[in-house]
Amino acid sequence: MSHAFPPEVSDRICKHMNQDHADAVVQYAQAFGGMPEATAATLLAIDPEGMDLQVELPDGTQPLRIAFDHTLVDAKDAHHTLVAMIRELQN
Repeated sequence: MSHAFPPEVSDRICKHMNQDHADAVVQYAQAFGGMPEATAATLLAIDPEGMDLQVELPDGTQPLRIAFDHTLVDAKDAHHTLVAMIRELQN
């Protein structure tokens, strides 16, 4: 059984990713969300099962849910998972 992160944890992760790793957020949408045409993306929320994004496409914006490959246990796991997903794309 999974427990959602406290809202402040989700907010902190989202703020950090959107401010410091905006390119990574777009790559999540393109590679893991099946939206290669995405031009920008914003991380709206993260929980143990996945993340919710708002994706900008040439014809407008669209919500997107990307599931993780495992249930996250805490914020540290979230950080490691997000980093691992980007590393996977760089190989």
